[in-house]
Amino acid sequence: MEIVGKVAEGLQNFRENRLSGLKPPQEFFDHRQLSRPRDMNEATHRVTYNTRNFSGNYLLIVVILALWALLTNPLLLIVIGLFAGGFAAINKFGADPVTVGNQVITQKTLYIALFVIGIPLLIIADPFSFFFWLIGSSAILILAHAVLMEPGVESEYSSVEQV
Repeated sequence: MEIVGKVAEGLQNFRENRLSGLKPPQEFFDHRQLSRPRDMNEATHRVTYNTRNFSGNYLLIVVILALWALLTNPLLLIVIGLFAGGFAAINKFGADPVTVGNQVITQKTLYIALFVIGIPLLIIADPFSFFFWLIGSSAILILAHAVLMEPGVESEYSSVEQV
């Protein structure tokens, strides 16, 4: 139960810190602020400002892309479920050794069996392509938005000290 409490607390902190900074869709998708930067210096300034300003929205984009990639790769989803379910079942039911015939099945034996079955399936599911697709697609979408979106007027006053 202690683990569930920590996970719930972590999700609560995540929601308060990251998702509270979400900008409304009208501001995030404001087509009137789209323009091509004049030079590399302006593009760098836009990326710096927009990644800070829209960090919650960008994180949401990464999460949505990850969910999309998992749903379109059912074998990877099954393998993740196999590992999660296997670990949960072994921790819940496999703590005490069980004797079957002449064999003693311990928790260590169950973990080895889970990895012997799960690792080849994981290799077939190709999590590396999932990972690199997620990085590439997220980077392209986020950088394209950050470069093309003009910073608001408040960006001009970001370097001014608050009294």
